[in-house]
Amino acid sequence: MLATCWTSAGNVRPGPFTRSSPLPLLERIEAVAEAGFRGFGLHSVDLDAAVGRYGLKGIRNLLETHGIEDVELEAIPGWWSEDSESHSIRRRVLEAAEALGARHIKVTPDEHGGTWDLSLWSRRFAALAAQAEDVGARLGIEFLPWSNIKDLAAGLRFVEEAGHTNGGVVLDIWHLERNNTPAAAILEVPLDRITGVELNDAAADVVGSLFDDTIDRRRYCGEGDFGLGDFIGALRTVGWSGPWGIEILSMEHRAAPVRAALLEAGATAGVLLSKYSRT
Repeated sequence: MLATCWTSAGNVRPGPFTRSSPLPLLERIEAVAEAGFRGFGLHSVDLDAAVGRYGLKGIRNLLETHGIEDVELEAIPGWWSEDSESHSIRRRVLEAAEALGARHIKVTPDEHGGTWDLSLWSRRFAALAAQAEDVGARLGIEFLPWSNIKDLAAGLRFVEEAGHTNGGVVLDIWHLERNNTPAAAILEVPLDRITGVELNDAAADVVGSLFDDTIDRRRYCGEGDFGLGDFIGALRTVGWSGPWGIEILSMEHRAAPVRAALLEAGATAGVLLSKYSRT
């Protein structure tokens, strides 16, 4: 299992102006390892403070000392643009990916409903995928129901248009469920196009906006109404052998002490994965 960045970030809410985690990096890594995770996710907003304190070599040593085998880096805002700040973040994320031996980098589409040029986006995604490959990481885009790349079908069309073998999609069950995409659709996804996988749960009905629902009301695995068994089964059928990302975002999870929150996230996901194991 891999604890995505928000699962260990503590009391900080994602949003348009995402703030860094209030928790020290070491405390997060310790809590993740104690809860049985062997993967760790880090958001780009947390990179500078972590590097400033430990250096990239020091961060890698912390991860290895605590048994972390898979590293996920995420968030390069405006990766499709020529914005200088975006380019600066891209450079730092790629540098960190190489130094930490990151398994993959996750990016997201435009969440603001602006006009976009598919051809331009495809070229820039392919270029970023090539840069990620140069530092030993894969690149995955996570489709979002309220964005310009809304669902699995759109995500796959996009990465195929980009045409780079190092690019793929991140499959978060929340986004599939909220798009009414059946787990059987995963059976048609080429394995080499699946970059990452994320598990969580939620009630059947959306409360508030889709964004508020995904940020504030996710539940631990097995405590909601999602078809987690079918989702896991489909991924096992297509041959998924990578880490199972556990992404819990909720008001309750953020408010809990990080060690307790991670123990609950790890235990509930572990029960689920054992229940739907290959055997």
